[in-house]
Amino acid sequence: MRTILKAENLVKTYRVGKVDVPALRGVSLEVEEGEFVAIMGPSGCGKSTMLHLLGGLLTPTTGRIVLDGEDLTAASDAKRTDIRRRKIGFVFQRFNLFPTLTAEGNLRLAERIHGNGGEDPQRRREVLKLLGLEDKLHHKPLELSGGEQQRVALARAVVTRPAIVLADEPTGNLDSENSALVLNMFQELNYRFNQTIVMITHNPEAAAMCRHIVQMRDGHIVEPAASIQL
Repeated sequence: MRTILKAENLVKTYRVGKVDVPALRGVSLEVEEGEFVAIMGPSGCGKSTMLHLLGGLLTPTTGRIVLDGEDLTAASDAKRTDIRRRKIGFVFQRFNLFPTLTAEGNLRLAERIHGNGGEDPQRRREVLKLLGLEDKLHHKPLELSGGEQQRVALARAVVTRPAIVLADEPTGNLDSENSALVLNMFQELNYRFNQTIVMITHNPEAAAMCRHIVQMRDGHIVEPAASIQL
């Protein structure tokens, strides 16, 4: 297996008035291709800051991040945007779907933004079938349940074959039944497509679906990745 993501000694400090507030205090992490990793910890421990740094949405105060052979921290803003577009799929607590587009339209837009060969109808159909969305192709977000919207958001994140999917509390707005369904879909994508996934969660039941768990507290990793035998 090869390392798809490597973070070295990440420090992130925010300036609040005249006070420096540390969010991360020297965090290092390696993720191998095909892993499904949960990052857990209480609110305010730095896990969402960590995910935003890994996805190139924020830049660290110090430290280095290499994603699929490309150095995010050495890249210009334009280059980081390009890396995100080509190599990262995001799934957030809020579904962030375009309300005027159908489920299929949201996926096709993601394909066009990604570039590199344009649309792939076969891949799109395969992903939609796997996520149980074949009969929802022409539905707009407001015509879908919360669980269905999150599955469309997940399909949008993986349809372009990203190097990694980063998910920030993806079940936070869902009831227990839909949460279990969406988490099962994450597992299936990981197993069937060998999709690398890093998921932020505070929910032990969600973390138990992952192959590895990383515990954070007060801006540190307090326990290294623990393997879960599934």
